[in-house]
Amino acid sequence: MYHLYISRIILRTGFLFLIFSLFTTLAMAQVSVKGKVTDKQGNAIQKATIRFKSGKDLLHTSSDTSGNFAIILSKPGNYHITLSAIGFSTISESQVITETGEQTLNTFVMPVSSEELQTVEIVGTNGKKYYGNYSFSATKTASLNKDIPQAIASISKELIADRQAAVLADAIKNVTSVSQSSFYNQFAIRGINQNEEGVIINGMRTRQYYFNQPLTSNLERIEVIKGPASATFSSVDPGGSINLVTKKPLAQDRKEISLSGGSFSTVRGALDFTGPLNADKTLLYRLNLGYEDSKSFRDLQYRKGYIIAPSFSYIPNDRTSLNVEAIINNSNSRLDRGQAIFGAVAGQTDLNSTPISFNMGASNDRFNSQDLMLMANLAHKITQHISFNVAYMKQNWTEDLLEHRTNNAFAVDENNQPIRTLAGMIAVQRQQKFSTDNLSTYLSINTHTAGLEHKIVVGYDRISTQKLRGGGTNTAQGYRLKDGTVVARYDATKKDLYQMTTVNGVSAPVPNVEHFNLSNPVYTLKNLNDYVFTKVEILPAYYLVNGVYLQDQIKYDKVTLTLGVRQEWYEDYSNYKLVTEKKIYQHKLLPRIGITYAVTGNINIYGTYLQGYQPQGNTSSLVIVPPPAGTNFKPLESNLKEIGAKSEWLGGNLMVNLSLFEINQKNLLMNANDPLDVNRLVERGSQRSRGIEVESSGFIRPNWQFNVGYSYVKAIVTNDFNPAVVGSRVQNTPEHSASLWTRYNLESKKLNGFGIGAGVQFSGNKLPLYIRDFLLPAYTIFDAALYYAPSSSKVQLSMNINNILNKTYWVGAQNYLRLFPGTPRNVMFNVTYRI
Repeated sequence: MYHLYISRIILRTGFLFLIFSLFTTLAMAQVSVKGKVTDKQGNAIQKATIRFKSGKDLLHTSSDTSGNFAIILSKPGNYHITLSAIGFSTISESQVITETGEQTLNTFVMPVSSEELQTVEIVGTNGKKYYGNYSFSATKTASLNKDIPQAIASISKELIADRQAAVLADAIKNVTSVSQSSFYNQFAIRGINQNEEGVIINGMRTRQYYFNQPLTSNLERIEVIKGPASATFSSVDPGGSINLVTKKPLAQDRKEISLSGGSFSTVRGALDFTGPLNADKTLLYRLNLGYEDSKSFRDLQYRKGYIIAPSFSYIPNDRTSLNVEAIINNSNSRLDRGQAIFGAVAGQTDLNSTPISFNMGASNDRFNSQDLMLMANLAHKITQHISFNVAYMKQNWTEDLLEHRTNNAFAVDENNQPIRTLAGMIAVQRQQKFSTDNLSTYLSINTHTAGLEHKIVVGYDRISTQKLRGGGTNTAQGYRLKDGTVVARYDATKKDLYQMTTVNGVSAPVPNVEHFNLSNPVYTLKNLNDYVFTKVEILPAYYLVNGVYLQDQIKYDKVTLTLGVRQEWYEDYSNYKLVTEKKIYQHKLLPRIGITYAVTGNINIYGTYLQGYQPQGNTSSLVIVPPPAGTNFKPLESNLKEIGAKSEWLGGNLMVNLSLFEINQKNLLMNANDPLDVNRLVERGSQRSRGIEVESSGFIRPNWQFNVGYSYVKAIVTNDFNPAVVGSRVQNTPEHSASLWTRYNLESKKLNGFGIGAGVQFSGNKLPLYIRDFLLPAYTIFDAALYYAPSSSKVQLSMNINNILNKTYWVGAQNYLRLFPGTPRNVMFNVTYRI
């Protein structure tokens, strides 16, 4: 028994020794290989797949959020290394791994590839650039901006964050040829004032983003696609389309909390959490929250609201991906109709007759809105060359409005002469609801025939908006008669019928809503029972757009030809589903042609021709009372002719673009600025806009980034119902404009972690929208910022000072009673903590 026991001990010891020897031998032969993956700008590429193949042996790993990877190879030898990542061209090379122990490879640099971009934006990005170099929306396919024959400007979330641009108007000032026109989401793009009430979100049209200023905390980037894009987005503005691209989930855990505070009692907060929900990283999430509570330099104004934006992506394999997201916007504020000036007559306008804080309104005015959007995007790769994409959006929007606003005219005395220290007023109560549905579905086909590469898109869009029943408008305006009734206008030949009062020693008719004293403003809680209201039901309305389209991007050698055609059918219903329902039907065939030529590997030149089409129907909410049922306004038609060049320099770190354009539009619908009928609309014959744009963005050095642009736009009226204005400038748009923003991170050891930012914005003079009696002066604004982000900390501190010199300026105007002053000097502090 003893010998048997000893034998077992010897056998076990020998077996353990054999195993130990084997593992020691293998360990001595193993190689620990490390490396890093970046793009041309030096930004880390996360979730890149790195494969090492030697003979029949195949091992793989992936890069982390910093672009780093590590792998254990069983032995030294010759390896074929292949790297792939979404949005980048696959690269491969052979290397001899000769060392045992640990070996660090040179950094792998992956070029961006349009062919390997996501066909639908499902997964987010983690870059640091001020601009985006690709677009999913401009051609319905994932394309590099330099390959698209049309000017596209892109503002990234990094630039938004560095400027603390909390709302769209703050961010859009960095885009050439885009000029703010008011306090709303109202812009002139390439000399053409926006006509559409909504913006585009993830390539799909919305409603009711005209007055709202939602927070930017859920945005990945802002794209401005210059010129009419009806062939892509259906009916949109001729000057350009603003596309808001929301943040999508990342495959890596990342959490960020941001708090801001500053001038005008402003408090803001934001949260951005993202990462995988399972071990396989097939289910990803992202949650963006934003909150704001702020006052204003404008009397009575405030803004209080929040945004909740959850997003989920499901990627079960390399063929199928799904993203669903929601956006909940809640906003409480007051409509700001602008600054009024008094004593103004043609040629004698004193813009400083009232302070820029001056506001006409009441302390109990309100503008409350709620907005809910649900979106889903599905992409499925049927074969290696064919993919199916479908996107859907549902939007519900509600409004609760009470406002006291000017009727765009001064008060009148008993002889019907203006009293220029008193502004005529209107009181409006309005409640309404809109519901919008968007469906976009298309096939993408990539094929090669006869030496030609084809990227074919064939698709169908269905867009509908319904103004729901149950809303209404109460309007108080006009003058009081002795019998207690109200009439819209004062007739001096029948003044005995009117109630009269004495104002500053002058006899004048009694208004239904008390005039606003421009020389001695008084803000009180208004008693609505003092007014005689006209009550109007907001009747249901509905419009429906059906569109089919075909597009082919044909590439041969250095030439890419983009051909597209869209057939659109438009139906507009007033008094929808009532016995008095009326329907208007329109249709249009829209062509698109563009050509791009790669002069060198980094320079493309292009030319394009586009047509735009925008029906002008009865669903508009920009007037107090809708136009009569069945009003058949002519559609707004436009076309774009553009040539330009797009280039990349310094290894892709610097982008420089140049474009020359001409946009023609006709049948522009606009308010007649008639104080006797504030809702009357007129059609302007035609306008022409010609101009040149130069823009550049990128890194001068790894620690120095900038965004700069200049534009010259000559926009004139070529036909009008008023012959006197033919040949005149288009209103509310400057001829010259320029902007610059730059950030420089200091490299000194003593100042490690510090960075400075600086910006300048220039705008030429403008004409008011409705009158031509005075000019808004040109202005130049200087901004600055200071950042502190120590490398050993997860915290960044920043301070932004806007309008350092406290310049008084106006971004736009409509008439003497509605000027929109720019914000005076203000300071914002921010602390961001990255978990």
